[in-house]
Amino acid sequence: MKKLMLGNEAIARGLYEAGVTVVSSYPGTPSTEITEFAAKYDDIYCEWAPNEKVACEVAFGASLRGARTACAMKHVGLNVAADPLFTLSYTGVNGGLVVIVADDPAMHSSQNEQDSRHYAIASKVPMLEPADSMEAKEFIKEAYKISEEYDTPVLFRMCTRIAHSQSTVELCDREEKEVAPYTKNAQKYIMAPANAVRRHPFVEERTKKLSTLGETSPLNRVEMGGTDIGIICAGTCYQYVKEVFGDSVSVLKLGLINPLPVDLIKNFASKVNKLYVIEELDGIIEGHLNSIGVPCIGKSMFPPIGEFNQNTIRRAFGMDVQAGVTASSEVPVRPPVMCPGCPHRGLFYAIAKHKITCLGDIGCYTLGSAAPLFALDSTLCMGASVSGIHGFNKAAADMSDKTVCVIGDSTFMHSGMTGLVNIAYNNSNSTVIILDNSITGMTGHQQNPTTGYNIKGDPAAAVNLEELCKSLGIQRVRVVDPYNIKECEDAILEELAAEAPSVIISRRPCALLKYVKHQSPVKVNPDKCVGCKACMKIGCPAISMKDGKAFVDFTQCVGCDVCTQMCHVNAFETEGR
Repeated sequence: MKKLMLGNEAIARGLYEAGVTVVSSYPGTPSTEITEFAAKYDDIYCEWAPNEKVACEVAFGASLRGARTACAMKHVGLNVAADPLFTLSYTGVNGGLVVIVADDPAMHSSQNEQDSRHYAIASKVPMLEPADSMEAKEFIKEAYKISEEYDTPVLFRMCTRIAHSQSTVELCDREEKEVAPYTKNAQKYIMAPANAVRRHPFVEERTKKLSTLGETSPLNRVEMGGTDIGIICAGTCYQYVKEVFGDSVSVLKLGLINPLPVDLIKNFASKVNKLYVIEELDGIIEGHLNSIGVPCIGKSMFPPIGEFNQNTIRRAFGMDVQAGVTASSEVPVRPPVMCPGCPHRGLFYAIAKHKITCLGDIGCYTLGSAAPLFALDSTLCMGASVSGIHGFNKAAADMSDKTVCVIGDSTFMHSGMTGLVNIAYNNSNSTVIILDNSITGMTGHQQNPTTGYNIKGDPAAAVNLEELCKSLGIQRVRVVDPYNIKECEDAILEELAAEAPSVIISRRPCALLKYVKHQSPVKVNPDKCVGCKACMKIGCPAISMKDGKAFVDFTQCVGCDVCTQMCHVNAFETEGR
């Protein structure tokens, strides 16, 4: 049977067909759907872990027990999981273990554009990269064979374009894999220095064997066409090359992208007149060719920045660029904004109104940095707002009375807790605001340890944020409703004035959650409206100006009443309440 599948769905199908037993992940675009689709298979135990490091360690434990296991994350999540990954390279596996990482060229939903191939090289583990959904499914199954045969974790690289595009996948039956027996082996799995020093030579020898595999593996294939031009590529770039050139050029398509082959590349290079390397982001394949003495053209023609497409290649080769649809210059820019009724809007308005410095974090609330609120001063990485405000205030105590930080509930569970411990332990006069919208909002409403539900929606233990913060050493903990601007203002100003660390929990569910019951929309009385535009300061998409008066789009308004609290002439009226 054949089915049209997203790349991420195809990976989940591959996990199922490979006999995978355990999947632990943290949601992160563009990887999130892998675990969501995997959770639909009853044969696979799936979970959302608090962060990627935990997910990778769960995968290690399941592998140690003898099960085939996986964890999935986006590229910046691999930074968090790097600690266990590098040592996993030394311990090897019992059951097959695959770490799936989704890169995001062009930063569609990310704070940087890093190339995860560097992690494969640095940790000395094999990495596979598919070019379509069918390959995603089949390469996953091959990854488990490599993992178990070569006693290694395997990195599996996706990118946004392959993860979120569809192609045909042929479905196969599940390969039932019995859990391998566990045998205590301290020399292999206890990475104390005396054991680790003995495992390093194994890693180097394994790399040599994997390099040999790359010379003959069907994961790497040569497609001979015209010999004037030869192109080496992988992943998405292969699709673009084929669409632009068809069979007029010869192509070496790499699927095993670490370690890279030597003889296969040299043999291919000998058959073409001019050799090009086309790869998104860093020139890793090009650097390998330079190191083995194979002349090629790569980053001198292609940028190390952004996502490629067919026209990127056409331009580089001086070909005619196909015309596309262009928008009129008169079309206004529509930057992303917080949704109508977003619970963060009122709190951000209170912060901006009082010109309070605010360190931000990773989540949909990062949109608080945009116009017209301009409420945030920084965004670095998951959890950095809590650690950062401590450093900010320690560097200049005179700012502690007008500086806060914000962090989402899921992000706080991911990596904000240790920063809060640091604030308490090192006596920092810092105010942390946890934006508790009862869900992991930015990645599409995944559950987290505070929501009381697991990945399947079944009841689960729920972390009590108030009690947790107190147990971490914070005595001043309070809860506010972000729809109540005055309550937010009072709480923030009071906690900033206090000579002690504090936590404010801004609690209201995300307006897009299905169970949230909204009030009827508000309506502007044009006879009362004076056109002062005060209501425009919150950047609500439901509010606009029409004929010099405020106007509310009733199809968008959820009746949060934040705007009514800002209107000094009481022009906003409610109906049916």
